[in-house]
Amino acid sequence: MIDLPIAPSKSDRKRKPDWLRVKLPIGPEYKKVRKLVDEYQLHTICQSGNCPNMGECWGAGTATFMILGNTCTRSCSFCAVKTGRPTEYDTDEPRRVAEAIDLMQVKHAVLTSVNRDELKDRGAEIWYQTVHQIKQRTPQVTIETLIPDVRGNWDALYRMIEGGQEVVSHNMETVRELYRKVRPQGKYDRSLEELRRIKESGKRTKTGFMVGLGETEEQVERILDDLIEVGVDVVTIGQYLQPTAMHLAVDSFVTPDTFAHYKAMGLEKGFDYVESGPLVRSSYHAEKHI
Repeated sequence: MIDLPIAPSKSDRKRKPDWLRVKLPIGPEYKKVRKLVDEYQLHTICQSGNCPNMGECWGAGTATFMILGNTCTRSCSFCAVKTGRPTEYDTDEPRRVAEAIDLMQVKHAVLTSVNRDELKDRGAEIWYQTVHQIKQRTPQVTIETLIPDVRGNWDALYRMIEGGQEVVSHNMETVRELYRKVRPQGKYDRSLEELRRIKESGKRTKTGFMVGLGETEEQVERILDDLIEVGVDVVTIGQYLQPTAMHLAVDSFVTPDTFAHYKAMGLEKGFDYVESGPLVRSSYHAEKHI
């Protein structure tokens, strides 16, 4: 998964509560990052996913890079990233990402990607090379990789996560009961198994899911229990926002008090870190999740 969209339909915009308002991205550091992203012809999930925290993160000189192109083979009903048949497979991309991260002088880098189901290795070699080249060029930089569903190709999974990154994340996206509607090409238990294997490989393990899609508190508690069972260390919980009129409608705007309740619930269950709030996205405050 990827970070969640912020551009709701007009009907959602009219009724969006005050706690979901965000500032427009401005400032010299934001402009510097934007210039480097454009110059190195890089994709960021900040832009492709219409992330609400782009101004804050880019203003601090950080960004989440999306490798393996910006066209996804999946058609999840919540996601703003375009769907289709990808044509991009750029073996020079790892070098450009590593060089850009060096120039940005970031301390913690986040990498994510679209799903590349058409590739036999799901893009694992590009994943490995990107992490490896970042570590070669800037060994002091810590890395989180937010990896896609490998559809049970565990050899691809292990190649993706052996480049030296400190945190490996794979997002569940939603509760079990809503999976078919929200993530029709995914499988709840398969994603849990992916997280279990990441943890067993010795990596700090992270996931995220959305609320406001019609889930109940009991279902939220069950997904938290499932995540604890497979060994997840860090969980992020954020509000779903409808990117276009063609995507799933928002069922409810979850209040800040409810997000605080979910955070307390998660910490009580044993997660090391719980990031829970209306504007929380997968890589929000990622530097704190190491």
